[in-house]
Amino acid sequence: MEEQFQLLFDKMKIEMKNQSESITNTIMNKMDEKLKPILEENKYLKLKVENLEKKIEILERDKKTNNIIIHGLTEDEKSTPELIDKVKDTITKELGIAIENYEFNKIYRIGKTNKGNPTKVIRPILICLTTGWKKAEILKNKRKLKALHITEDYSKETLEKRKALLPQLMEERRKGNFAYLKYDKLIIKENKYVKDSRKRELSISPQTNSQSKKIQPSTTAKNNRTNAFDLMRGRSNSFTTLTTGQKQ
Repeated sequence: MEEQFQLLFDKMKIEMKNQSESITNTIMNKMDEKLKPILEENKYLKLKVENLEKKIEILERDKKTNNIIIHGLTEDEKSTPELIDKVKDTITKELGIAIENYEFNKIYRIGKTNKGNPTKVIRPILICLTTGWKKAEILKNKRKLKALHITEDYSKETLEKRKALLPQLMEERRKGNFAYLKYDKLIIKENKYVKDSRKRELSISPQTNSQSKKIQPSTTAKNNRTNAFDLMRGRSNSFTTLTTGQKQ
């Protein structure tokens, strides 16, 4: 009887286990069916957001295409026309570039005004030019400036990316490669001159070793020759002493 009860109990356990597994599977399948469209919609929305972010970034980049920022120009103008005249005068005198009023689309200082503050920081000037070639001409000659500094107008995200790439940029330049930042990308061009000089050094060093190896036997041969002559001299000296002894 006990054995029969045990068998029945084992069968019941197996059936209960199978039933629980089947119930779990059916529930999971139903949940998957219900969640599947939600997951697909979520995936679609993520892609849409990424595409929108890329489009916004492109629009911001296009908006700032012809912009430059001048840092360090004294802040004593009282109106926008005075600011334009000051910038024109600076660009013409220090960079040697002629620029007219119609080439300025927008011009203003970035940040809040510092009126009444004796330790005020000079605010940079944002200039939106009408043509890209004028911007390129100014940036090409910006090294002529002594007290001022001109930069491109980048977004916060781009500035952070450029800042993160600076250590790698310095490392590549230390290696002798030609490296620079283009927008938010690091461009690296291998220096062929450094590469060729390294190859020449590697090709020269084995020859010098072989030459030194060739020279060593010749020097040893010379030493052997001198030793042989010394031996001959020693023998001749001993022979003369013997002959003189016999004569006596």
